[in-house]
Amino acid sequence: MKDDGFLDLFDKPEPEPDIKVLSVTQLTRKIRNLLELKIGSVTLEGEISNLRKQRSGHVYFTLKDTGAQVSCVLFRSDANRVRIDLKDGIEIQLKGEISVYEPRGQYQIIGRSVQAVGQGALQVKFDALKQKLHGEGLFDPESKLPIPKFPRTICLVTSPTGAAVRDMLNILARRAPWVRVLIWPVRVQGDSAAGEIASAVEQVADPAAIGLPQIDTLVVTRGGGSLEDLWPFNEEIVARAIHACPIPTVSAVGHEIDFTISDFTADLRAPTPSAAAELIVPDGADLSARVEGLSKSLDWHAENTLRHWETILDHTARSALTREPLRVLDEFEQDLDHLEAELVSRAEAQLKGYERELREADHALQLCHPGGKLERQWQAIALVGEKFEAAFRRQFAAQEARLDHTATAFRALGPESIFARGFSATTDAEGKLVTSPEEAPSGMRLTTYVQKGTIESTVD
Repeated sequence: MKDDGFLDLFDKPEPEPDIKVLSVTQLTRKIRNLLELKIGSVTLEGEISNLRKQRSGHVYFTLKDTGAQVSCVLFRSDANRVRIDLKDGIEIQLKGEISVYEPRGQYQIIGRSVQAVGQGALQVKFDALKQKLHGEGLFDPESKLPIPKFPRTICLVTSPTGAAVRDMLNILARRAPWVRVLIWPVRVQGDSAAGEIASAVEQVADPAAIGLPQIDTLVVTRGGGSLEDLWPFNEEIVARAIHACPIPTVSAVGHEIDFTISDFTADLRAPTPSAAAELIVPDGADLSARVEGLSKSLDWHAENTLRHWETILDHTARSALTREPLRVLDEFEQDLDHLEAELVSRAEAQLKGYERELREADHALQLCHPGGKLERQWQAIALVGEKFEAAFRRQFAAQEARLDHTATAFRALGPESIFARGFSATTDAEGKLVTSPEEAPSGMRLTTYVQKGTIESTVD
């Protein structure tokens, strides 16, 4: 029996577990959620291939290395912020989130930012130098020099063959043709560019020593480019040369979104070379219009001033002072007489006012004199004494009348008046009044009070 039971246990087929059936979409979504939650944001480095830029603005490409590849997409808003020229064959660093494109069931990277390989290290170097120079005070606003409003000589430290310098020369010639422009040619990218730029700034700082005229404004400039192209303007030797330059210096490097260390150390940062040309010189057409307006205003004011003085001269020529000077003097004397009379009248009124004030002050002094105050006090005391004496007399008379009335009543109600009418009073030996026979037992000694004395007796 035991053996049969043992065999039955192993021969019995196990029940199949419940199997949940997923759709392809459900499976793909689970994989997508798993990747997004478990991996999330990533930074990849690789080579671009199969690049496609769609009319929608989205950019699709494959990022690969020697062992694998992954599909990537940059949506329009993120692609517009990319500052490098994306093309097949270049190596980049891509920051983004891992996800799954469900219609094809393939995983992809949704890119958020792109930079060329090596730019990460350059950015770290940029930030470190920026923090160092800021700590030394090279960026302090107090050290900035004002840019001259009307320069006569400008020096451009730049490449003489670049498009930036041509644009600047055109703008300067159009706005301020009277300004002398000197170009100090230097390399603006490459390994030796930083040394050339720094050397040029140091030499321009003392133009007389190299036979140049006095320079009013110095511009260190170049057109746009990648971070590597603009890097010479992030070198420490260039930053220190610009900061030490005694000539007001403008930094105009790259596009508006580009910032270099030279921008922070210069006295003024221009967003572009063309903007620098606009900023460092006035507009000649505006100046001509202003000068013309000022000239017209000056003519108008001069004519008005001349007419005003002509009117005054004409009035003076026709006035009594010119025709009858003695009559004018008589009028002045008459005015003096009136002023004198008015002065005397005011003086007399002032004196009367002072006299009135003196009388009032004397009266107040008399009232405050100690003798007068003492006499008034004695009078007050005498009056109080009289009132007190009269009150005392009235009170005394009233008390005397009340006393007489009381005495009369006392005599009328007292024992003497009772005894006089024939009544008597009897007391025991202890002086207790006896009012009934029961209170006087036999043998008690009694005292009877009558009008003219007492009677001693014993009860039988």
